[in-house]
Amino acid sequence: MKLTNPNDVPVYTISGASTARPLPDWLARQRKRSLKNDPEYANRVELLQDFEFEEASACIRVSEDGEWVMSTGTYKPQIHTHYLPHLSLSFARHTTTLNHSFILLSSDYSKSLHLQTDRKLEFHTPGGCHYETRLPRYGRDLIYDKQSAEALVPAVGVNADGSGEVYRLNLEVGRYMKPYQIDVGGDDMTTSGGGALQGGINTGSVNCAAIAEDSHNLLAFGTSIGTVEFWDPRSKARVGILAGQEGEITALDFDRSGLSLATGSSEGLVQLFDLRRPVPILHKDQGYGYPIKTLMHMTTSSQEKKILSADKRIIKLWDEADGKAWTSVEPAVDINSVAWCKQSGMILTANEGKQQHAFFIPQLGPAPRWCSFLDNMVEEMAEEAPAETYDNYKFLTLPELKSLNLGHLVGTTNLLRPYMHGYFVASKLYEEARLIANPYIFDDERTKRVKEKVEKERASRIRGGKKVKVNQNLVDKMLKRQERRQTVDQDKGVLGDDRFGKMFEDEEFAVDERSREFQALNPSTKVGEAGMARPSNISGESSDEVDDDDDEIAKVRKEKPKPEMRISSSSYKKSGHQSRDKSLGSRSQGNGRATKSRGEVVGERSVSFVPSAGKKEKEQPKPERKGRRDDGRRSASGNVFRRL
Repeated sequence: MKLTNPNDVPVYTISGASTARPLPDWLARQRKRSLKNDPEYANRVELLQDFEFEEASACIRVSEDGEWVMSTGTYKPQIHTHYLPHLSLSFARHTTTLNHSFILLSSDYSKSLHLQTDRKLEFHTPGGCHYETRLPRYGRDLIYDKQSAEALVPAVGVNADGSGEVYRLNLEVGRYMKPYQIDVGGDDMTTSGGGALQGGINTGSVNCAAIAEDSHNLLAFGTSIGTVEFWDPRSKARVGILAGQEGEITALDFDRSGLSLATGSSEGLVQLFDLRRPVPILHKDQGYGYPIKTLMHMTTSSQEKKILSADKRIIKLWDEADGKAWTSVEPAVDINSVAWCKQSGMILTANEGKQQHAFFIPQLGPAPRWCSFLDNMVEEMAEEAPAETYDNYKFLTLPELKSLNLGHLVGTTNLLRPYMHGYFVASKLYEEARLIANPYIFDDERTKRVKEKVEKERASRIRGGKKVKVNQNLVDKMLKRQERRQTVDQDKGVLGDDRFGKMFEDEEFAVDERSREFQALNPSTKVGEAGMARPSNISGESSDEVDDDDDEIAKVRKEKPKPEMRISSSSYKKSGHQSRDKSLGSRSQGNGRATKSRGEVVGERSVSFVPSAGKKEKEQPKPERKGRRDDGRRSASGNVFRRL
């Protein structure tokens, strides 16, 4: 599962195009065997079976009982119905035209009303399309009034009186009633409403509708001129107008109490109204400038009131009280419709893509009953997340941002993630900004590291080390071991215990590093002048003199013989620099491979072309091998050059 917003309110993408690579059917069948070894494809979470369409999905609804999901899409135009307890597709049904919107008339999927793009209303039952009727003009939205059993269809265009209309189809008597007449701007070509009866590009229209069915049952209609009209279905009369909105009203939603109304405009602005006052109490900008498609009042599991607003690019959830952003979801494809599984944290979308999306927000609510396993999966991911949350981010305060010339990014981009008194910045951006602000930062960093290394080497020399009469090497080894742990204490452990005092004072307790037992237990310890006990500081020598001796010994160790450069050419002999020839037995041959870091060779013969100044060792006569098999035979092991 893909995790977004891990620092604020985490959102898990359960299914959709951003969780796994979408593969065409022919390629999936062709690569069926190889896909089982693909970790991305094998670890995908398939929440619902066939939760997708061939091309795109247009609208999605969740039934009132929470056990059915119906969605429409294309191409070909069809209807998909999923039974959630089985996590499977119940049936798929094709239609003759594309679907614009639909509603569920019953608590389950058995009765649904669909608004088609060819001006038709279709009634569907489990058996198929039960009935269809024609609309006078194209519909823009569809809602159902349960109290009067009427389907309300806001439409585009104006009637003969110059007013927009909301068609009322009474399902009890089975006929159209007198429509609601909404003011959409006029009836002639000079006004903003337009004059065509059927509707044109600039013709006024009633774009959306909402009903407060849980409270006072008031109707609200949003128009193309930026007004919201309120109608009482009992008196069939207008009771109020809310004007002064920017752009067209494209989305409306009532709170459960009926006192709060959220409006969304074509400019991407969301406003929250209290019906008892004419001015908005909150004003939010979606940020992209696209028309708002979905508005929804939500309540979290902790009884916090949130509002969901969605355009075609992003889904945002924000607090109803102060308008503070809570979390957001930005899919990889455009969004057409959003549905919420009530009393849970599951959000489903219909979008411009093959796969439909499902998002899970644990802080919004628990997982639905039909996918309760998501809670355990989310808990496991939450336990692993903190270890990798800020691995690639650098925390900077505001003064530090300004010193790097990044102050202009505050509040204008998502490259800075606010946290407490500072911001988290991506490590790559931080390094680039630091390099631009100070081009010599790498030289300074190198100088700093070299200085730290030198200081560490200086500190590694035990200048103020503990000096004892016996076993000084053992004391130095203990102090070096403490130094590796970055805590040096001369009175810690054996060094500070009085019971072991004679071990460093009495000559009888001296460790003989040349003994066979010591070399067997410490085979890597070099025995010699460096391995002998150092002169103690008790006899009156100052610590500086001892340090000078140590420096001289270290200098001698580090000195390496300089390579002798010679010219290997025929002109070298002609110039008179001829080397003295030696006998065959005294010639030395190298092994052909030179190593720069090699000093004295242990276990092998040291070979060099440099003539030694010492006396030649007398060659001892080697016993001749006599045998019947060796007479007249040349053996590789007995080769003269092998015995050199």
